[in-house]
Amino acid sequence: MKNQTNLNKWLKDFELDHPLVIGGPCSAETEEQVLKIAHELKDSDVTVYRAGIWKPRTRPGNFEGVGAIGLGWLKKVKEQTGLLIATEVANANHCKLALEADVDVLWIGARSTVSPFIVQEIADALKGTDKIVLVKNPVNPDLDLWLGGIERLYKSDIKKLGVIHRGFSTSGKSKYRNQPEWQIAIELQNKFPDLPIICDPSHISGRRDLIFDISQRALDLNFDGLMVESHCDPDNAWSDAKQQITPETLIQYMKDWRIRKLTTTEESYQSGLKNLRAKIDVIDQSLLDLLGDRMRVAEGIGELKKTKNVAVLQNKRWNEILGKMILEGEERNLSEEFILRIFKAIHQESINHQQAIFKS
Repeated sequence: MKNQTNLNKWLKDFELDHPLVIGGPCSAETEEQVLKIAHELKDSDVTVYRAGIWKPRTRPGNFEGVGAIGLGWLKKVKEQTGLLIATEVANANHCKLALEADVDVLWIGARSTVSPFIVQEIADALKGTDKIVLVKNPVNPDLDLWLGGIERLYKSDIKKLGVIHRGFSTSGKSKYRNQPEWQIAIELQNKFPDLPIICDPSHISGRRDLIFDISQRALDLNFDGLMVESHCDPDNAWSDAKQQITPETLIQYMKDWRIRKLTTTEESYQSGLKNLRAKIDVIDQSLLDLLGDRMRVAEGIGELKKTKNVAVLQNKRWNEILGKMILEGEERNLSEEFILRIFKAIHQESINHQQAIFKS
């Protein structure tokens, strides 16, 4: 994707004065349900109406979507409301049926993105299409796998591309259904600034009370849009009930979200920003110096352990450090999540340095 000219042109073509919003139910359940939600959203900032027709479920026996019959319901949405329509595709047959139904936006889900074989099958089926194709991040936090999926589609002459950040699975305890891992999405933005990026706060949160704040965080990070699951009766939805909000709530959220400016040329802002950034640069340099000093101490500990034939990893000591840092981090207004992430990285680097001593 070295030449990504006009990759974001499809987004600019909408000429929106607000972020792109894709809204609608997790799953199409009945024709009445699909149309009811669409009519409640048609006069809002929602541009694209989403509904899952085929639902890849983690375990068999759960609702797996109504299938191709739902495409007819989506066509009626477009005819009656003027909204663009979107659904997930997971194989070549899905693509064929969705194109025949004139679906405007097709997205590849997280479970499909993990398989280059599936993505390639979809890329071949959509070769040269002028439809918008969005790629959700893979389940696991692997940026190269995500980028690989985008590149396969780009090589199939699909130019209207974008990505959806829906968070990453984790085995650890978390308030999120899927960890945001914002830095991965930011890194993707840095690599391909012309590639539209949309946040899926519903799948990140897994619960409706977190959706607004996650959406606002994405907008603060200059995401291009949001994909939010909305259902007329969320508690009784056939899939992902806890993470869906009513159309009324979504409309209110769209009014309440704060849209940030990219920058401003005001002299006072530029001067103040320059001053604060200079301070950050000094602090960052000090952090690097301190980390270098810490690793040199770790190497000294490695030398001592090596002479006494003592194991590198000392779990009791590590747990004591971690507990202490979490408490002291709280006193400095640093979240437990941040402390765990940064000190685990420091600890791993210390182990690497000590293991290098053992091997020398």
